[in-house]
Amino acid sequence: MSDFTGLVAIVTGGASGIGLATVNRLRTWGAQVAALDLKPEGLPDDVMGVQVDVTDDIQVKAAVDAVVERFGRLDVVVNNAGIGAIGDVTVNGDEEWARVLDVNVVGMVRVARHAIPHLRHSPAASIVNTSSIVAWAGVGQRALYSASKGAVYALTLAMAADHVREGIRVNCVAPGSADTPWIGRSLENTEDPAAARAALDAFQPTGRLVSADEVAGAIAYLASPLASAVVGTVLAVDNGMHGLRLRPRNL
Repeated sequence: MSDFTGLVAIVTGGASGIGLATVNRLRTWGAQVAALDLKPEGLPDDVMGVQVDVTDDIQVKAAVDAVVERFGRLDVVVNNAGIGAIGDVTVNGDEEWARVLDVNVVGMVRVARHAIPHLRHSPAASIVNTSSIVAWAGVGQRALYSASKGAVYALTLAMAADHVREGIRVNCVAPGSADTPWIGRSLENTEDPAAARAALDAFQPTGRLVSADEVAGAIAYLASPLASAVVGTVLAVDNGMHGLRLRPRNL
């Protein structure tokens, strides 16, 4: 496919996991891509790596401006940078709440704030935010993370309403349990990582985790000019976790 030929894309958190898979998908489909990351290392040679902390507005503006200066335009923004948090509301302190919300929600706002003036000039402008199934499905020990991703979902709808008449489409993906480095680290911190992985796989209707490439495919679709009528949509990539209620295998 070459849906993105001539288009320029920014992917935050683009050096690993879902972000890197998205970078590779977009470049394969013809886009010129810039990966914004705290550690923009190990990227393909044809990808522009920019070191940026999305909690720093000055850095974010400089990064977006650098991409536009290099490529002369901006068409697609994938707001993917995010961090996790584990615990119920009695566990995470105010400092952690502030840090996670600053990265996962306000970080997206900062990137969009500085990208939108450039996107207004694009004939195929699109923003895709990474939310999560936990935005609307209650999952234990994820109070802070769930709140941040619920905010991303609400933010996506509000942004879509604000900018659709400017020709900027805004949508989001909601991955389920994805096979990413963060999940890997979480499993390694359990008493029996192999058993924890097996239990997590068994919990999925498909019997396996979602892959980063599968989420990247959904992001690329939403960002693509082929999805020109898709606005304010949340696309679940969750193995059916939200919508399905399967009986145990032995029944």
